Amino acid sequence: MNAPSPPVIDAVAIGRNEGQRLVRCLDSLRAAGFRRIVYVDSGSTDGSIATAEARGAVVVRLDMATPFTAARARNAGVAALPGDRADYVQFIDGDCVLDPGWLPQAARFLAENPDAAVACGRLREIAPEASLYNRLIDHEWNTPIGPAKACGGIALFRATAFHAAGGFNPALIAGEEPELCLRLRRMGWQIWRLDAEMARHDAAMHRFSQWWRRARRAGYAYALGAALHGRGPERHNVAQARRALAWGLGIPLAAVLGAVLVHPLLLALLLAWPLQVVRLWRRDGDLVRAGFLTMGKLPEAIGVLEYWWKRIGRRGQRLIEYK
Repeated sequence: MNAPSPPVIDAVAIGRNEGQRLVRCLDSLRAAGFRRIVYVDSGSTDGSIATAEARGAVVVRLDMATPFTAARARNAGVAALPGDRADYVQFIDGDCVLDPGWLPQAARFLAENPDAAVACGRLREIAPEASLYNRLIDHEWNTPIGPAKACGGIALFRATAFHAAGGFNPALIAGEEPELCLRLRRMGWQIWRLDAEMARHDAAMHRFSQWWRRARRAGYAYALGAALHGRGPERHNVAQARRALAWGLGIPLAAVLGAVLVHPLLLALLLAWPLQVVRLWRRDGDLVRAGFLTMGKLPEAIGVLEYWWKRIGRRGQRLIEYK
């Protein structure tokens, strides 16, 4: 009896001006043994295209006359793969390095679980000790193991499921991965977070302004996701958008307006913030993280309002980047 043939697996990496990070990313993909590696470049000026070509990757240059989104870049990468489709496609960002043991574990899991469309694992920061913000992101990546609602931008996808769902929504400037996972789950597919090391990410976040913009982008993604799918049974992103508005806008506004229009004692409503910090601290045991989770509702609320301001005014949407 013949043994089953090994699965065909391709990789799609996206990036812009990643420098040495792209070198490390592509080298990790070459070492993993993918059939084909596609690198999608979004207007780099640092020699990234030459770097990718020198490492044998198929390079796709995005037309920057059309607004860039990561979703559009990933779709373009898949479109550049050979006509005989792979069984699985690994997506990765150019600032990440794939773990050497990830691909065999993830591919085996998808082969043994035909209802699973996506497998993702533990994403870690390369240098969590380099800044407080890197440490916060590293903790954020540590999602629960088992069936999940969504994955991030680094994950192994079953090609048939990806194509059946129509790929990523190229119009989304944020939150494209949870949105695709929602559509996959509606089709009956499963998303899984495996107990396995997947990749290392280089956030390179050293300034408060970077953290603020990233939190603002999260709020924008919540509002966008809720507008697209919030009326469905999953109530996609509705709770997240509401929490951002309640904590980041509702409580401060009620306290200030109440103190001015009704009585100064209503400023005591602001005590809800430190009380929330204490609650999260007691739950997770990390005071600093509790403080940033609570404070992050301010930029998230701004991101929610920004989405609706642009939508109502029919203004163009531009990527919110923190690097």
